[in-house]
Formats: sequence, C-alpha cells, structure tokens
Amino acid sequence: MCPLLPTRRPLLCYVTDRRSLAGGSALAIELQLQKIELAAKAGVDWIQIREKDLSGRQLAKLTEQAILRAGAGSAVLLNDRVDVAIAAGASGVHLGELGLPPIEVRKLTSQRLAGRKLLLGVSAHSLEAAVQAEQAAADYVIFGPVYATPSKADFGPPQGIQRLREVCQRLTIPVLAIGGITQQNAGDAMGAGAAGIAAIRLFQDAGSLDDLIGELRKVS
Repeated sequence: MCPLLPTRRPLLCYVTDRRSLAGGSALAIELQLQKIELAAKAGVDWIQIREKDLSGRQLAKLTEQAILRAGAGSAVLLNDRVDVAIAAGASGVHLGELGLPPIEVRKLTSQRLAGRKLLLGVSAHSLEAAVQAEQAAADYVIFGPVYATPSKADFGPPQGIQRLREVCQRLTIPVLAIGGITQQNAGDAMGAGAAGIAAIRLFQDAGSLDDLIGELRKVS
C-alpha cells in the first residue's frame, strides 16, 4: 500500500466547491479556506481542491493557503493540475477518468519531485474504468456516482451499491464512494467494501463537522 494512504477507516475526503458557498465571489475563497480549516481540525483525511474554473495562478495560491490552513491534520490533493500541485506542494493529484494515466504522470514528474512521491487517484464511473485505473498504477479510485446528486449528474445515472460492491471486490487499491453520500447511507457504502467516502455537500453543509466526523468514524 502507498505510504501516503491513511490506514484508519473510513477514509474521509472533503471535495471543495467554493461556488456553492458564495456564488464564486471573492468572499468564497475565504469561506472555502475556513471550511478547509474546520474540516482538517475535525479529522478529515483529505482535502480535494476541485475548482476547475480557476487559473493556474489562482489555484496555486488557493492550494498553498489550503495546505497552511489544513496543517498536519489533512493532506491536500489537487484536481488534474499536476504542474500546480508540484509547484504548490500538494500531497497528491486527483485525475479525471479521461485524463493522463497515473503511471504517465509518475514518469513526467519523477525528476521534478526529487524523490517525493505524489499520491495519485482517479475518478471512475464504471467497473472497467476502475480496473484500468488500478492497472495504470493509481493509488486509489473514487467511484460513483453511487446515489443521485446534482454535482455528478453529467456522469450518468447512479451506479448503485451493488456496482460499488463489484468494484471493491475487483480492486486491491482503496475505493472511495462518491455521489449522494449522506451520514445515513455511508454505512451502506462501507458495507459494500468501500475504504471511505468522498463528498462535497456532506462536509460543506454540516452544522457541526466535529459531530459529523465523529459519527462517520463509527461507521465500518
């Protein structure tokens, strides 16, 4: 197993979406950073920066600030932008299903990283894509959408718990469930074999992240 992967279960990944906090205004960045800090203090394992509309310069600044706010509590991962992740000092990169394979990313970055290893994950929306991601040397897969959710509507209908179970049974690397995950159904995802969950609204809209994460830590 990759040494950067947390060993505790469930593995919790907070996926950011600043636009849902304040409509993409300047205030949204600060609100997002506040959420990141609270999530890290409450015990989220990963903060996944998913802000596709930002420029490289803006992403680098946000990532650097997120790393400072998260401290040692959470690893910060960046969606897609390998160059920005390296420059900003992120712990890893989360790649899209149709993006570069992880093994190619490792080849491209091996010299620039000077021995430091990036945690590389892949989004998968089918069993076939999940298997391909593992074969391409991904450290983990985020699979979904398991349930219906507006943020994943473009990726087709919900995959369901049975398909999540099939993916978990086929892969030897950790699988995180995403898409419509709630405190009430997180246990079903764990029961299907998921190593953890990834979510936007579950963490972003929580009244008390401490209480939420405390309850999620009881799920196995």
